Amino acid sequence: LRRELPAAVAAAPRGDLDSFYEMGRAAAFVRDGGFRKVALQFPDELLADAVEVAARMEAATGAGMYVLGDTTYGSCCVDEVAAEHVGAEAVLHYGPACLSPCRKLPVLHIFGQQPLDVGRCTEAFRELYPERQSHVVVLSDVVYAHAMGELEQQLCPEYPNIIFSRLVCGDPPGPAVPGEERKFGRQFSVKAAGGLQDYAMFYVGAEGLALTSFMLTWNRCPFSSFNPITGCGRRETLNVNRALMRRLYLVERARDAGVVGILVGTLGVAGYLTLLQHLRELLCRAGKRSYTLAVGKPNPAKLANFLEVDVFVLVACAQNSLLDSSDFYRPVVTPYELELACNPAREWTGNYLTDFRDLLPGACAHVELPLAVPAAEAVPDVSLITGKMRATHLCDPPTSQLPPSTALACRDQTRALAEISPAASFLESRSWRGLEQQLGQTPVSKAVQGRRGIAIAYEDEGCEQP
Repeated sequence: LRRELPAAVAAAPRGDLDSFYEMGRAAAFVRDGGFRKVALQFPDELLADAVEVAARMEAATGAGMYVLGDTTYGSCCVDEVAAEHVGAEAVLHYGPACLSPCRKLPVLHIFGQQPLDVGRCTEAFRELYPERQSHVVVLSDVVYAHAMGELEQQLCPEYPNIIFSRLVCGDPPGPAVPGEERKFGRQFSVKAAGGLQDYAMFYVGAEGLALTSFMLTWNRCPFSSFNPITGCGRRETLNVNRALMRRLYLVERARDAGVVGILVGTLGVAGYLTLLQHLRELLCRAGKRSYTLAVGKPNPAKLANFLEVDVFVLVACAQNSLLDSSDFYRPVVTPYELELACNPAREWTGNYLTDFRDLLPGACAHVELPLAVPAAEAVPDVSLITGKMRATHLCDPPTSQLPPSTALACRDQTRALAEISPAASFLESRSWRGLEQQLGQTPVSKAVQGRRGIAIAYEDEGCEQP
């Protein structure tokens, strides 16, 4: 089996592990916290250095180090589930990170100081913004954050209206002040009278999910970027309006859906349990059935097993929420898109939200569910996809008093009870139900010698001559 690894993050130079992985800062974090078991989480592209880094950290701190090689959901999120399997008291997260806050374990992010040609980046910025009075916000990938101070020293004397964002690991203390932006682990304050829409965005980093999330969220700002790998700057040509039209099409598909599968794409981001409960209540009041599914990293083969589901909603961090579902049999939407589809009180304002924590009660973008409307008074709606009539009103919330149960029924005349599961009944109606053991029905046969080698080239297979 072969799998290509992204080239955006390169392994550390062999003789420079101490500075690349910030051994001194990591060892101080472990010693000051008094941790005896620490989990080291590496992305796939940095696993080559995991053994040596763990050995040096054990020698420097005396604590036990456990390497987490394969993340449960995404390498940008802290895998608290895998860390708890070894009883870790803290996590050292290496490589790119989405900076989503965690609640269970103390976390230290070590991004890996990737090289950045500050001089070339400065030249690219001057070419893209020749007007010295330009209002620009500078964002960066986390692996280049270490060089932003030097870039700021180069540009600030020439550009008085330039703003550099700061990385914030975890929730910043205190409420946001007017004009302050706090998103994606970045924090900055704008001073223009028109607010953020009067600014342009300059991103330092390679093309990827982080840049896509930034462009969709701040879709009223023109974007430019500098790729440190190629050394080229450019104005971003991604058609944001076209991308938004695609996402709004998925909203329409969610309105037509009768069964929604809630995909749990994270177990570490703070607030995911509250969001799951909120989505269940929203779907119940919208008259849609819902199933909660924990499938790890979603792929078309996994989700194709749930034929009864019309639309999936992915609960994940801000970077992993925007899943391209063009290869999937059913659309995959974000929690914000599901709210647009099912909450009549939420209207499209032009602002796109990728961080699900903004939808929770008490957050900046939370919208309360409206009161129920009788079916006779509901305004009918026409689907833009099927052309059929559909109901968009919300039903009354379920009462605390449970209705008479229909899940139990008499199995025979002896009054023995049997549980009736709707999911099991649906499974019985399928012509194919997966692997079946069929105990006692398969004849016993003697063992025979099978093929030797690996599946890509067995020993008894002849090699074709060119």
